[in-house]
Parts: sequence; C-alpha cells; structure tokens
Amino acid sequence: MRQARFDAQGSCVRWTESEGSGPARVYVHGLGAASTVYHAHIAARPELAGRRSLFVDLPGHGISDRPADFGYSLEEHADALAAALDDAQVTGAEIVAHSMGGSVAIVLAHRRGDLVSRLVLTEANLDPNPAVTAGSSGIASYEEEDFVADGHARVLEKAGPLWAATMRLADPRALHRSATGLVRGTLPTMRAMLVDLPVERVFLQGARSGELAGAEELVASGVRVVTVPEAGHNIMFDNPEAFAAVVAERQRIGQGRPVG
Repeated sequence: MRQARFDAQGSCVRWTESEGSGPARVYVHGLGAASTVYHAHIAARPELAGRRSLFVDLPGHGISDRPADFGYSLEEHADALAAALDDAQVTGAEIVAHSMGGSVAIVLAHRRGDLVSRLVLTEANLDPNPAVTAGSSGIASYEEEDFVADGHARVLEKAGPLWAATMRLADPRALHRSATGLVRGTLPTMRAMLVDLPVERVFLQGARSGELAGAEELVASGVRVVTVPEAGHNIMFDNPEAFAAVVAERQRIGQGRPVG
C-alpha cells in the first residue's frame, strides 16, 4: 500500500500497486466503491497482466482518508488523484475508470494533461442533474445531515448487496458530498471536456443500460463508443472478457492489429 497527502491537514489518498512495465495503468472506482474490488480481477487477466497497475481509492472511499472538512467535488477528487500519480512518479498513464471515477478521470485529463495518455471510461457520468435514482441523484436528494443520520442506512438497503458491500465502507458525509458534486457537475461539463481532450478516449456502455445519450457527438470528436453485450452498469463484472479486451486494445494497436 502507498499513500500521498492531498490536503493541508495531511490527509492521504491511498492505493495498492502491482509492478510491471509502463505506461502505468491506473484503475479508478465509482461512487461508493473501491478500485481493487472492481478492477483487480481485470488487471490480472492474461491480456492485461505485466503492466504496472495502480488501484486508487478516492478520498472518503476504501482505504483513503475521509477528512470532514474536505469538499469531495469532482475537481477535488481529481486533484487528490493527481497527488497520488505525482507521488508514484506516473505520467502518461492509461486511466481505466468507472462511473463517477470516469468523471474524475475526465477532469484530471483536462487539468493535468501530462498525467494521462488514454482514457477508458465505463459508463462515466458526463452531464449534471441526472434523473433521480438510487445512485448519485438519490443520495444528493437528502440534506447532508439527514443523510449522515439515517439516509445512508436507507440507501444501503436499496443499493443491493454488490454496491452495498463497498458503500458501507465509504464515509457517509464524503459519500453525500461526492454524490452532490457529481450531480452538480463541472464547468465546462464533463462531456464538453471529454470532447475536447487530445488523448485516446474509449467509452464503454453496457447494452442493458440503453443507448448512450449524445453518442454521435462523442464519436464525431474521436471518442470510440463501445456497447458491451450482456452487461449493465458494472461491465467489469457482467462481461469481464469483453471489458478486458477493450482495455487491451491499445496494445494490439501497437502491434499493428487494427481495432474495429
């Protein structure tokens, strides 16, 4: 386990790491999740093994610190992720990021282009104010103190066993502020940032989740949109073989094998 300070009080963002060749591949989890749980089985697959891999837990989540006076906005999460990569002496990384983590990765690439050479985004949030669901918008619908008092427990009951297993490890206040920041979005929006980024960009959408809104604009800007069959929001669990194949495609491009 490694750690890096991300605020003036000395709070630390932490990650686990496996040795290998570069460029580093950095895995980032979604809201209420943890990176090793969602991605370690992917990184260990034969087509991806042998690369230096970092599994970063964002502030308030997993093994990272959860300061009460931190804002947990997408920008602040991105700065914390940048602190981890700077401490790890990582540049030009491939960022493999899920849901809220994908939004954080987009902001990171926008703010610190030196750290990112490729984005693989799994159903990342691209727009503010999503429909009210049991996810980020459902959490953000609570007032913060109400969520801390009993809303967290209510959301855990609705989340299902998979998400609840990691959400219960996240700090309730950090979870609420992260969800609120995700619903609020960024300026420019995450979608606008993604369209303008000068790096390789791949967006994975689970077929069970329906069509990706605004996909044509993304494709026109150079984003490769991949609809993964037999998968919903958690593509890395629902169809790990297809997920790993997309992550590995950059290697195949480098070997002269075209990507469809």
